[in-house]
Amino acid sequence: MRTQAADKYWWLIFGCGLLPLLALFADIAADNLGGNPIQAIHIRLGDWTLRFLCLTLAVTPLQTVSRWRGMSGYRQLLGLYTWFYATLHVLAYVVADQGLQWRAIVVDIYQSPYIWFGVLAYMIVLALGLTTSNWAKRRLGKNWKKLHRLIYPAGIAAVIHYFWQLKGNLAMPVFYAIVIVALLGFRLLVWFKNRHLNRLLIPLGRKTGSG
Repeated sequence: MRTQAADKYWWLIFGCGLLPLLALFADIAADNLGGNPIQAIHIRLGDWTLRFLCLTLAVTPLQTVSRWRGMSGYRQLLGLYTWFYATLHVLAYVVADQGLQWRAIVVDIYQSPYIWFGVLAYMIVLALGLTTSNWAKRRLGKNWKKLHRLIYPAGIAAVIHYFWQLKGNLAMPVFYAIVIVALLGFRLLVWFKNRHLNRLLIPLGRKTGSG
């Protein structure tokens, strides 16, 4: 059951999640996006997609360390914000950058392999966003967890997409890559511990009991 404190934090996170978009609107209104505003919009929305994706992935490690199960509701919200900013990122490309010229979009995707990774990442995030509800969780059953583990391949594909398209400073994609690999490594360590180390304790316990 969610407490009043949990509800307060939920609404706080919900409000904070809109701040990057409001800041972007303010910069657009003030003409503060540099010499290539469309590219700036595109990159900023992509950055926030990756940031919310990393925050979504960070919930499970934080929940494991803190043992506070109430964080699962925040993971859902952060995941929806990942979907939201990813959709805005795609719309910025399709509408603002390409002007809904679908033939040009298809040619650009064909000629730019880095976009393939972006499309892959978005299709996964879209599938996760569409199945985030409790109804979808009940309908999918055990397959729901399998589907939502694809968030890690989505993160890797998004980092490759980001890294490949840049020709200058690569500090940010490298940073996101380190964060995602670290979070994935934590998940793998927990899995290894639960799957293997617990098995090793069973014979030890039986031996102690018989002595």
